[in-house]
Amino acid sequence: MKQLLNLTRCLAVAGLFASCQSVQQEANYQVIPLPQEIVVEQGAPFILKSGVKILYPEGNEKMQRNAKFLADYLKTATGEDFTIEAGTEGKNVIILALGTENENPEAYQLKVAGDGVTITGSTEAGVFYGIQSLRKSLPIAVGANIALPAVEIKDAPRFGYRGAHFDTSRHFFTVDEIKTYIDMQALHNMNRLHWHITDDQGWRLEIKKYPKLTEIGSNRTETVIGRNSGEYDGKPYGGFYTQKQAKEIVEYAAERYITVVPEIDLPGHMQAALAAYPELGCTGGPYEVWRQWGVSEDVLCAGNDQVLKFLEDVYGELIEIFPSEYIHVGGDECPKVRWEQCLKCQARAKALGLKSDKEHSKEERLQSFIINHIEKFLNAHGRQIIGWDEILEGGLAPNATVMSWRGEKGGIEAAKQKHDVIMTPNTYLYFDYYQSKDIENEPFGIGGYLPMERVYSYEPMPASLTPEEQQCIKGVQANLWTEYIATFPHAQYMVLPRWAALCEVQWTNPDKKNYADFLSRLPQLIKWYEAEGYNYAKHVFEVQVQFEPNPTEGALDIMLSTIDKSPIHYTLDGTEPTVASPLYEGVLKVKENATLSAKAIRPLGDSKVLTEKIDFSKSSMKPIVANQKINEQYMFKGAATLIDGLKGNSSYKSGRWIAFNGNDMDMTIDLQQPVEISSVSISTCVAKGDWVFDARTVTVEVSDDGKNFTKVASEEYPEMKEDDKDGVYDHKLTFTPVKTQYVRVIASPEKSMPAWHGGKGKNSFLFVDEISID
Repeated sequence: MKQLLNLTRCLAVAGLFASCQSVQQEANYQVIPLPQEIVVEQGAPFILKSGVKILYPEGNEKMQRNAKFLADYLKTATGEDFTIEAGTEGKNVIILALGTENENPEAYQLKVAGDGVTITGSTEAGVFYGIQSLRKSLPIAVGANIALPAVEIKDAPRFGYRGAHFDTSRHFFTVDEIKTYIDMQALHNMNRLHWHITDDQGWRLEIKKYPKLTEIGSNRTETVIGRNSGEYDGKPYGGFYTQKQAKEIVEYAAERYITVVPEIDLPGHMQAALAAYPELGCTGGPYEVWRQWGVSEDVLCAGNDQVLKFLEDVYGELIEIFPSEYIHVGGDECPKVRWEQCLKCQARAKALGLKSDKEHSKEERLQSFIINHIEKFLNAHGRQIIGWDEILEGGLAPNATVMSWRGEKGGIEAAKQKHDVIMTPNTYLYFDYYQSKDIENEPFGIGGYLPMERVYSYEPMPASLTPEEQQCIKGVQANLWTEYIATFPHAQYMVLPRWAALCEVQWTNPDKKNYADFLSRLPQLIKWYEAEGYNYAKHVFEVQVQFEPNPTEGALDIMLSTIDKSPIHYTLDGTEPTVASPLYEGVLKVKENATLSAKAIRPLGDSKVLTEKIDFSKSSMKPIVANQKINEQYMFKGAATLIDGLKGNSSYKSGRWIAFNGNDMDMTIDLQQPVEISSVSISTCVAKGDWVFDARTVTVEVSDDGKNFTKVASEEYPEMKEDDKDGVYDHKLTFTPVKTQYVRVIASPEKSMPAWHGGKGKNSFLFVDEISID
């Protein structure tokens, strides 16, 4: 951290940066993503100042463009204009050249000596990434000279596919905004833009053979307010990209060595297309461009030959616009309810000899038929398909690449089948999730909690795969779905600075990754966000907190920290801290009800106040044991979550809840001595659309020895109705006072979701928070 303070003296944290008054400043090569090899050399530094020229190989247009990019970046850093010329040698120059001895086409070598800088790449793309590293090493020092210490950097990316996804179907973004998104990607060494162009809520790309796709399918009459509240804003919403505009975006990206991978999602997520051409659906409509979020049951008719012709026509035009080898066909979240009732679909299944078995239903195999059909079409035109991991259902198309989003399971299965895989698990890489647990003070998000530290912790190579199977993992991507992201500044806020953590997962070898070191390098990158005018989340400058129940001392241990070790002042009565408040100097041990407020006090701007309410009961900070398994995906800190005195909010993915699926929540709490009790409370979190339901029963048992239990209270709750509200439900059981040491609390989930739900008949999730005993 001393390194951070030394290298960022000019950085005014909390998002504000002071201009430095020194005549000369120094570059810092500890950039993000961290290069694979940095060797500091002896010798004089190179002074970047007015008069330095940028040289590129004569006749190479890509290298000439690289030189222009570098000149633009240097002007942002210094305020100076730098001349670019064709040439291969000289003094007081920055030379861009080809010829690095590395098989990786994106490798580069950056060498700095007293008389100049040389960036050599395996290809023009490698040179471009060397330019990005040089750019990010520079301070924003307008009016000052910059000293570049002598160094040799040898670098190449870990993964060949380094992607970011952008959904422009739920909300529409302008061509210029997409270009800025691409510029942001370039700053983070990414090379794929996964462009999600169509969905139930809007078809956004001109298809000349089917003009109604944009005439009708690009416009919805209004948009639901919030999370499918049933209330609508009454405002027509639309927008689409002409093929000329799409080609302009493709060219803009290609100049920055980014390939645009287009996605036309099929056979589900097609309601906007059905609104335009209702004959393509199983029922014939009428359909509307969907005004709400979620998964529509109206999908393309798998038994209709016209649908196959439609898809060939659409993808035929798509490949004329997008030169990408990969074409994304979606394949996710396709309900089969219409196919089950559709005579055409059932006739198709019969004609193909498709039958249900323990592996797949015949309707799943019918989806595989459609995916295979479009794959053959694209393969015949020299293209390869990517699909979401649902394309595994019904059997995987022969040459398909799988994009694993529902955790890593689909990616692991595909790799074992020797299919290429792009890892994009929602549990690490869905950037529409909240970055803070304090969602009341955050821009609207879909839910969940995904802080930067968790993003950075992701390791894309599953240990369960053999080394040979791991070779199938071709890359990593993060996704930005925009149901709740209506403006571009909001989109930027959701991805920055989490992209910084992502790009180091994508580029840097894991043995060189260290989160504390990453944080020390982050402020230097954030200076470039500021210089380029990018909106970004400033959570990294806020007070960070860790809570650990301490049953031995009956206390909640609280650890506070900041990225720059700024002094933290706190109170425990909820009042806002000042410089007169206690200074945090070590672990706080709280043993009674309190409201923690903490703030980093800085000369150039204080942090936001961190506030956490801590409520003690007789169960708080006591030993707790899970008698049945906690769901692995939503285990977070495990059983201790239920006795830490911290209540969860309406986001079940916040880390304040733990989940159960297919079995009961069954916990035994040791009160450590006989205590009189008369009530037990638990809270559940409900999000029915995500298969998260309330408890059906709660039972309380007591014991003196922890082995033989007696029931003292039990309550049943009705099956949830479709119009029941989502959110937090509190359940309190009271009973005749009893003296006991051990308390067992059992809550049963909905074992079979009701007929009105899309997951009818399947297990729901039960999310539970604090168990309070009084």
